[in-house]
Amino acid sequence: MPFTIATWNINSVRLREGLVRRLLQEEAPDILCLQECKSPVDLIPTDGFAALGYGWMVARGQKDYNGVAILSRLPLQDAGHIDWCGKGDARHVAALLDNGVVIHNCYVPAGGDVPDPEVNDKFAHKLDFVAELRDRFHADRPEKAVLVGDLNIAPRPDDVWNHRNLLKIVSHTPVETKGLDAARDAGGWVDITRQDIPEGQLYSWWSYRARDWDAADKGRRLDHVWASRDIAAAGHDSRIMRAARGWEKPSDHAPVFARFDLAV
Repeated sequence: MPFTIATWNINSVRLREGLVRRLLQEEAPDILCLQECKSPVDLIPTDGFAALGYGWMVARGQKDYNGVAILSRLPLQDAGHIDWCGKGDARHVAALLDNGVVIHNCYVPAGGDVPDPEVNDKFAHKLDFVAELRDRFHADRPEKAVLVGDLNIAPRPDDVWNHRNLLKIVSHTPVETKGLDAARDAGGWVDITRQDIPEGQLYSWWSYRARDWDAADKGRRLDHVWASRDIAAAGHDSRIMRAARGWEKPSDHAPVFARFDLAV
């Protein structure tokens, strides 16, 4: 039996509870991973999600900042979290499905506006975070695992609206893209979205600054679905739900989906 997973930076789960419920009702993924929940765990509006059949949740919360949650209509267990860079930020949570698959939900720092770690502590934190991902995956290569989340890096030239124009813009600088590629390769991860959609412009984020984001279409693919190499061939049906970016009072990110033909 296949299962479908979706990842979405919701930019406040309480503010956008209605959008989460709409996605669950209309698209019905088996598992929904949320980032930037901006809420302590006990204030996440779980009752409304449970009423739609999503009775399982693991989460790490933080007031006003960060926060990650995994909602599921399949049984799952809390598989812990990693305190990347030792900052105590709620940027990772893992869940174990009954079939032995581990789901990692990850939120990489945005990195601020200046792509220079010497003058921008936020960018330095981002580079350290990605380097720690690389080192951990190298030391403990994942198996039977899926990693999703807002990784805040658009790694390929066709993951941004204009490769040349964005080479000095945070999220697409060479030091970031090379760092993310190294982290992915160290873990033997496969980019499932690009496995399914190998060519062409592909975005999951559009800035709030654009008066008409849809017409301007100056997007970036910041949200990712990876799978460990041993289960990557089971990944199919990848898509980005661009329409959700146009919902009322939306997140600036769109949900990203994939299906895995694995028994649950």
